[in-house]
Amino acid sequence: MRKKIIVIGGSAAGPKAAAKARRMDEFAEVTLFQKGADLSMASCGYPYFVGGFFDDRNKLLCTPTGVVRDPNFYWDAKEIVAKVNTEVTRINKQDKTVEFTDVVTGEKGTQEYDKLIIATGAKANLPPVKGVGLKGISTLQSMQDADYLRKIRDEGKVKKAVVVGGGLIGIETVEALHLAGIELTMVELLPQLLTFLDWKMAKLVENYLKTKANVITKNGVSEFLGKDGKLVGVKLQNGTELPCELAVIAIGVKPNIDLARDAGIKIGEMGGIVVDKYMQTSDEDIYAAGDCCEINNIITGKNVLAPYGDLANLEGRVAGENVIAGNKVTFPGTIQTGVCKLFDYGIGITGLSETKAKEAGFDFVKVVNASPDKPGFMDGKLLVTKLLADSKTGKILGAQCLGPGDVSKQLAIWATAIKGKLTVEDMVNADLPYAPPFSLAIDHSVASAHILQNKMKGVFTGISCMDVKEKLDAGADMYLLDVRGADEYEETRLGIGETLIPLGVLRKRLNELPKDKEKEIVAFCKISLRGYEAAVMLKAHGYTNVKVLEGGIMAWPFEKEK
Repeated sequence: MRKKIIVIGGSAAGPKAAAKARRMDEFAEVTLFQKGADLSMASCGYPYFVGGFFDDRNKLLCTPTGVVRDPNFYWDAKEIVAKVNTEVTRINKQDKTVEFTDVVTGEKGTQEYDKLIIATGAKANLPPVKGVGLKGISTLQSMQDADYLRKIRDEGKVKKAVVVGGGLIGIETVEALHLAGIELTMVELLPQLLTFLDWKMAKLVENYLKTKANVITKNGVSEFLGKDGKLVGVKLQNGTELPCELAVIAIGVKPNIDLARDAGIKIGEMGGIVVDKYMQTSDEDIYAAGDCCEINNIITGKNVLAPYGDLANLEGRVAGENVIAGNKVTFPGTIQTGVCKLFDYGIGITGLSETKAKEAGFDFVKVVNASPDKPGFMDGKLLVTKLLADSKTGKILGAQCLGPGDVSKQLAIWATAIKGKLTVEDMVNADLPYAPPFSLAIDHSVASAHILQNKMKGVFTGISCMDVKEKLDAGADMYLLDVRGADEYEETRLGIGETLIPLGVLRKRLNELPKDKEKEIVAFCKISLRGYEAAVMLKAHGYTNVKVLEGGIMAWPFEKEK
């Protein structure tokens, strides 16, 4: 008897699940329902279509060989019935059927299933404020949103826009609209952008973004201002009014669970469908995958929402196999690896931030490493990495990385280390590929592990930029030692009362340092490699309270003197 498989949702997880089910069983009846007109959309590519990185929207819907994934493709290539513009309106668990409506014709129908996969994705959050329905307000959650914003770009009539929300989608939207020549303001209610990063790392991103757009934090939207039904401005909570013709709302998403909830399927504390490691819901014949689910965080053991396209595909693959073969394969969960592009910067995280590590109760050590991704003679570019490890076991807990260098490579290394439960000691001698076009002789990731190893051994005593700033603001008596060259000092400096003594002459000028050898000395340079060498030297000469400014000047998130 042929198995009847129904998949609800045609974006990422759904098509992957349907295709996997077909590959597992050539004779199963597989039906894919999609409310919208398009299938298998590469939604993470929307900002780049809007930004003009490519012009053919079909590239968001194509196979690697350029074939559009439409209903004809699914039937011809996979013998999957793909019903677009068809909304599933009800799941009947008792008689194992779904009810559906053709959104174009209004025609209704019912179809039976043996196994069902829910892949209904997520929907954009909207602020509960006046004017949110005005023309000129959009999200970037759907293909239709992408088409709308791309049309705005191509017409070139919009001069000012506001992006509401400083998360991943907001950041990518700013870049896309900036490339269209639109004057932009980003508004974020919280004190920082990209809340998956720790504050200092996020501040470095904010400082960079301010070179391209206006950025307002700690201020939300109180009202969208309109005239004749069209957006003319955004009013902030502090009363500021920002004139604009376009506003893009990017304040996150929430799981689209209405169908599942109405069918009596268990919903978790995070607001997503509860699934086990087999992607099976509370009903043994119903599975779920993608952004509508909450899944296990491998490090903390707690459920999280992780609306990422790569995870949706992986989850869909597991669900698609299990509805055919029984519960044979598993999806273990996520370490919440994410990365985004912001003009010349890459920005991302894998594992836990310091904030999340504290919330989870970990006792951890941390360092910041600012150094190039390649040698200078190969035009190496800066990377700033913040690395966390368990203080007792040395197991890697998380890494944040940003800068114009190869951020994605660094995150991939650390994601693999975390998933493999590797320690700092495992990473200090990691055998990574080396050639000058690709990396330093000691890769940035390995150098980060070296610094953390030195810190754990007590050889390196670091202090964060945040701690230095807080101490200075509190009136602490610190000796700040800049060991760069005079030319570097003239070009830029921290302006916090530092003393310049270049590393090359430090031994000859030790007499200029404080006579009290217990006084707190903070040594630094551009990236604090020379700062570390200075600290080792000073300790050898009897100074007992010497620290290194982690990441040096390049990791300093506050205003500098120029």
